[in-house]
Amino acid sequence: MPDTGDRVVDATTKHTYGTWRFQKGWKPLHVVDAEGCYFSDVSGKKYLDFSSQLVATNLGHKNKAVIEAICEQARKLPYISPAFTCDVRADLSEMLVGIFPKGLEKFFYGTSGTEANEAAIKIARLYTGKYKIISRYRSYHGATAASISATGDYRRWTVEPAGKVDGVIFAPDADPYRSPMLDHKEGATAAADYIDYMLTHEGNVAAIMVEPVVGTNGVLVPPPDYLPRLREIADKHQVLLITDEVMSGWGRTGEWFAVNHWKVTPDILTTAKGITGAYAPLGVTATTREIADYFEDHYFAHGHTYEAHPLTLAPAIAAINEYKRLDLINGARKKGEYLGKRLRELKERHQSVGDVRGLGLFWGVELVRNRDTKEMFYEPKDKLAWKPSTLDKIAGEMMANGVYVMNWLSHFIIAPPLIVTEGEIDEGVDALDRSLSIADKEIAAS
Repeated sequence: MPDTGDRVVDATTKHTYGTWRFQKGWKPLHVVDAEGCYFSDVSGKKYLDFSSQLVATNLGHKNKAVIEAICEQARKLPYISPAFTCDVRADLSEMLVGIFPKGLEKFFYGTSGTEANEAAIKIARLYTGKYKIISRYRSYHGATAASISATGDYRRWTVEPAGKVDGVIFAPDADPYRSPMLDHKEGATAAADYIDYMLTHEGNVAAIMVEPVVGTNGVLVPPPDYLPRLREIADKHQVLLITDEVMSGWGRTGEWFAVNHWKVTPDILTTAKGITGAYAPLGVTATTREIADYFEDHYFAHGHTYEAHPLTLAPAIAAINEYKRLDLINGARKKGEYLGKRLRELKERHQSVGDVRGLGLFWGVELVRNRDTKEMFYEPKDKLAWKPSTLDKIAGEMMANGVYVMNWLSHFIIAPPLIVTEGEIDEGVDALDRSLSIADKEIAAS
């Protein structure tokens, strides 16, 4: 392993694993500071955080109120077993009842979105006595056994069969840009109706599990009637509806939770990331009172050492107060209109941009080699073969110019902190604008 001259980078690559990648050639950037919408490397260079890291730092970096809440809780009570309780456990729970969609009022606290989804699947199976979960192909729900099994994207392929559990079946996505099903029907979407068809012919289904706005796999915003129709279908077949709001929650789409756009209440909602602004690892699985009441007289077979950890709960209370104080939910809607306008301009100037879609401060910019055929620049098979990626080249040039953006296969995920200014939006979009010439030139040369 070559010596980079940076002890931190060398020790990191020698002794720790880089996630979802081949380990050879991994040289992570050595970050030493972060504040507001920017982070800095060891040389002092600043980068605009145009994707909120992994769509997580919704409050930006170094929010003083959240940091102080962590410090105060560490001084007061840094840990207590989940068999006991403490002030912040009660305070946060009462606060969440007023923020989550009405009817969701009992919570399991884990330490990640993966754990939240793992708990949701287990709860659904215990409550219904059934075991099948209907998920969708362009989904990501986590890395542990049940959550990776419910993941539709290629990361599931790499752990089959040993690293997954049985019982998950996959449905088509609600993708207005790529799904051919949506071209054939107006009103209630064909993608939802297909799930209705699946439930008619499948037995032992416990739940339908969806991201209301798909995150990593494309920022897919469903047609207006999709989620209401899915709620009707779940009720019709007496299965639970689980919504994964790990990325789309906490103001990201211009509502506390994305489901609020469609006035849909799921039976179980999972979330993480933005609940603490990513300052502490907290995941939440929220259920209806009806589900909660079932476990009054039935064994709740789940738990772990760090459930309801005080150091994760205290910053959540502070973060929620900051969302309110700074009016970030309304701000995400207003700033999102400006961000969407700027991103749609890129499609007018670059033949490599096939689609621009989003909601609030959550946007996807998809690149294609041909707008007519919608041929992707990079496919799952390319990722697994670790082939060079055009989008990696573009992201690399943007980093060289001081802007970090997250890319996945053939699209960019544009999701700046909710505190972003119009000037910072312009900075990020302008950097993407300049770097898209890399993809345009590839098309011209082909």
